[in-house]
Amino acid sequence: MASWVFCNRCFQPPQATSCFSLTNCGHVYCDACLRKGKRDECLICKVACRTVLLSKHTDPNIQALFMGVDSLCMKYAKETSQISEFQEKHRRRLLAFYGEKISQLEESLRKSTLRVEQLQRVRSSQQTSFSTGNTTASTPSAKPSGPLLFQPRGSSASERVESMEVDLMPSPRRKPEVATGPPRISLLSPPRDGRMGKWRRLTSPRPHALQGLPCPKAGHSCRPS
Repeated sequence: MASWVFCNRCFQPPQATSCFSLTNCGHVYCDACLRKGKRDECLICKVACRTVLLSKHTDPNIQALFMGVDSLCMKYAKETSQISEFQEKHRRRLLAFYGEKISQLEESLRKSTLRVEQLQRVRSSQQTSFSTGNTTASTPSAKPSGPLLFQPRGSSASERVESMEVDLMPSPRRKPEVATGPPRISLLSPPRDGRMGKWRRLTSPRPHALQGLPCPKAGHSCRPS
């Protein structure tokens, strides 16, 4: 026990044969003074109290009240160092976890950025090719050199009718053709008695002249029934 400990009533230091007690109000008494007072009552402040016998088996927290400052500082410095080392170890572990997590997120962000840049390049190339295709499609093609075989869609029905009309009126310079009968046929009769035959003109028979003649195939007359 420290040298500054003494009885708060008789002021006697602790001895080998004496025992000291501590009240919950913070006063220290020797056995002789404690027996002189009332039970469960502090001799100084006159309030109800409880007493604890000071010995090696006393609670460490109570023993710390009677330790020297140097010993107390060394004890608490060691405990403080252990506590600080324990906390630092867990703090480093937590920082390592967050560092690894940040590295993973940075790698994911880098891959996402590369992917976005790749998609943007593909989109730009597609837009360029699409614009080129539209320009080619909008350019008018060369007209064919030959005659048109089909009437264009833009022509109206009246234009198509006009193109199909035929001029039935005779030209003023051309005389109308008149239907004529069959031409006359001239035959030369065979020679007789050393004389030349005579020319004979045959005309096609009229329809009424053929009536009553026998038909060459059926053997009947060609008179109409």
